[in-house]
Amino acid sequence: MTDAVKEKCKLLRLAYIADLYKKIPFESPEQYIVDLLTQEIELREIAKGERLIKKAKFMNEKELKDYQWGDQIHFPQNFDRESLESLSFINRKENVILSGAPGTGKSHLATALGRKACRNGHEVRFYRVADLIELLEKSWTEGRFQTLRNRFNKVDMIILDEMGYVPFSKDGAELLFQLISDWYEQKSLVITSNLEFSQWNKIFVDPRLTAALVDRVIHHAHILSFTGDSYRVKNALSNR
Repeated sequence: MTDAVKEKCKLLRLAYIADLYKKIPFESPEQYIVDLLTQEIELREIAKGERLIKKAKFMNEKELKDYQWGDQIHFPQNFDRESLESLSFINRKENVILSGAPGTGKSHLATALGRKACRNGHEVRFYRVADLIELLEKSWTEGRFQTLRNRFNKVDMIILDEMGYVPFSKDGAELLFQLISDWYEQKSLVITSNLEFSQWNKIFVDPRLTAALVDRVIHHAHILSFTGDSYRVKNALSNR
């Protein structure tokens, strides 16, 4: 019987029912079918979320449940923790900028939001900005830049981590500007940076390009400021 069920489930592309059907309590035919299909759907969604997390290529496995919220984060008016965790800004194609000193939790929060977005069914991509610039320059040299741009067509949310840690070449800055122009009002960006916007000219060579890029980034953006000491410094072994 089990082999027959597995074969039928395979034909119908029902990945989990063959393992579930003996475990569902039976009270009535309708209840049994509804519960069985509900669990099939739930397990499919979980599996889809894990596939999307793998595609996003996060650098670590940071989650919101592990995040240490505190008064070091200053939210803008009309946008709070609940608004952020709801991820409603993704559907509105709005940006979130996490700005402040190194070690204050920006990358952890960005990653955690991205992983939750994947579990909610959103296509997400994670890049350290320096790595993305290197990828852009290589794709341009090899004549694959348009192909790389097309990879983002179905992506909902892009996380750009560590904006400002490494200055760019003029070519790299221009290529990144083209991507962000593509994404303007089409995607949701989450950017972490240790620099205020007034200092972005340190990493983008051309002042006019810098102004145009900042204008696109902040137009539909919620800007969170991070203050206080670095978590890594506070928890260093020498301080214990």
